[in-house]
Amino acid sequence: MSGSARTPAVRTAGGLVWRVQDGRLQVQLIHRPRYDDWSWPKGKLEAGEPEQAAAVREVAEETGGPVIIGPSLPGLRYKLPEGRWKSVRYWAAREARVPEDRAALAARPPLGPAGPDEVDKVEWVDAAEAPQVLTRRADRKPLAALVHEFEHGRLDTHAVVIVRHGRATPRDAWHGEEPDRPLTPLGHAHAAAAVPVLAAYGVTTVLSSRWERCAATVEPYVRAAGVRPAYTEHLAEVEHERSPARVAAAVRELLETPRSSALCTHRPVLSTVLDVLGQHSRRSVADALPGKDPYLEPGEMLVAHVALTGKGPRVVAAEHVSPPLS
Repeated sequence: MSGSARTPAVRTAGGLVWRVQDGRLQVQLIHRPRYDDWSWPKGKLEAGEPEQAAAVREVAEETGGPVIIGPSLPGLRYKLPEGRWKSVRYWAAREARVPEDRAALAARPPLGPAGPDEVDKVEWVDAAEAPQVLTRRADRKPLAALVHEFEHGRLDTHAVVIVRHGRATPRDAWHGEEPDRPLTPLGHAHAAAAVPVLAAYGVTTVLSSRWERCAATVEPYVRAAGVRPAYTEHLAEVEHERSPARVAAAVRELLETPRSSALCTHRPVLSTVLDVLGQHSRRSVADALPGKDPYLEPGEMLVAHVALTGKGPRVVAAEHVSPPLS
């Protein structure tokens, strides 16, 4: 086996920042003087950093402004001159807005801009002209996907993040009341790891089961973002058995509300949550949703990207986010 095969790939993440100006889709490009090239803002993941957090951090550093990420875009993988492989994940991204995105921005660490030796120019370019400006032909691939989503009305979205609570104390090891069964240390690590991910997607609304293991899972984000969560018994296991319709109504409300949100619940409740998402999804998205128990593992998230259309909310894309700890 060669040395390059044994060496882990260099993992990077970034975003295609977009806006609509006079009806035209525009994208933000950066110029790097070291390489004398025009490209998308991106950079290496820091140790233990989720890809979504790395994407918003690198875009903010290199463009000078914070962003909220939306649907993922095709990534790239190529070999570096020294023989190592490099992977790049991209997301569609919009400029953050205040006060709308204040909570999500508050949950992120402070950042400084990249130095002029790293990025010396940042330009908005019409998407139709961007292929001629981009230095690398491969960078046209995520651009083509972005344009495709825009032309089909699937670019302007909000996120509904479904969170399964972190790892909890096993039922047979807990002698208290079931609603009070707590997270394990690993479960608390899952909860902490969710903070930068929820912040990257711009979550401003948090809805959770009132039971301890769910409330404790969202608590780190609630504290970091300074949001007031809503807790309900309807998302708990017992009430769900009595009235799954109430769970379905809560999910539909989040889909219809143009603010990014997080909903934290339990494994037995996920069947109803995912059924509602499937009813509002494009066929290709619905077919890719988890279809069997346990649906999500402890601490795992499902991000539904929702476009508001004339026929109601439509889940136009979805992605899984696994906790970095197992």
